[in-house]
Amino acid sequence: MTKTDPAVPLGTRMRAAGPGFLRDLDWRRYVIYIGFVVVFVFFAVLLGDQGFLSPNNLVNILSQTATIAVIAVGMTFVISAAEIDLSVGSVAGLSSVAAAMTVSSLGLIPGILAGLLVGVVVGTINGALVSLLGIPSFLVTLGMLGVAAGTAQYITNSAPEPILDDTFNNLFGSGSIGPIPVLVIWAVVAVAVGAVVLGRTRYGRQVLATGGNRTAAEYTGIRTRRIKFTVLLVSAIIASIAGMLYAGRLQSGRFQWGDGDELSAIAAVILGGTSLFGGAGTVVGTAFGALLIGLINNGLVLAGLDSSQQQIIRGAIIILAVALARKK
Repeated sequence: MTKTDPAVPLGTRMRAAGPGFLRDLDWRRYVIYIGFVVVFVFFAVLLGDQGFLSPNNLVNILSQTATIAVIAVGMTFVISAAEIDLSVGSVAGLSSVAAAMTVSSLGLIPGILAGLLVGVVVGTINGALVSLLGIPSFLVTLGMLGVAAGTAQYITNSAPEPILDDTFNNLFGSGSIGPIPVLVIWAVVAVAVGAVVLGRTRYGRQVLATGGNRTAAEYTGIRTRRIKFTVLLVSAIIASIAGMLYAGRLQSGRFQWGDGDELSAIAAVILGGTSLFGGAGTVVGTAFGALLIGLINNGLVLAGLDSSQQQIIRGAIIILAVALARKK
């Protein structure tokens, strides 16, 4: 029997391969999971007596991470297609305002539809400008960031819009099913659906092919313009759902909700192993990237660090993780 004979036990093959076996192991693809475990154990040991491992704190981490995780699922598709969406945070804020104002005046269902309509309109504009006119998505969504944020601030006169509908609030953030917060359920559903679509469907393969090599994808019959249009549309719709999650959890709509979430979502996606240049993406990795950011935020707060120290350490950890991550 040779060293490559399938009948040879794995342990024998590893010893025969020697150091080369470990050298050839592509460990970079597991950096996010290794980093998550390392950071979790570190904070568990350091902050165990400060309630880090308490069920309430762990649930709090999941709840605080949920909205970013939902936004990051849509961002995974966008970046996998070699595009970027900087407008998701502002879309979330505008959606929260639209939903809050409509719920107050017309009721639950019209309020939900109004929130979703924000995502449909913004996503259609973003997608059309990028796919039909060929304007870089960075510029389009950067401009839309300002338009959406300014619109939300203008129509509310910078004031919060309270939501008194308990059904809306419970459905989009304040409620729970048993011990599980609704926010966590939303995040789990978003990650599960996103993972199946990106990894198991024809559409997902077309998204990755478009991001990997657009010219080659077009030669195989993929309508890359449609792919770019749809990923930006989906990203905006998911961001509008995230805006309603903010509105339900905080029981109000406000233009500040979602402010800066585009950067957190992009960081979660890249930390999770999706290539910034497109062609490779993982929704499950994105979820762990969002959890890692939430874990770091929670641990630094419990450690008693001030905001400036938190920013320095958080940024250093993210840079280190990205530097170690697998290159696509």
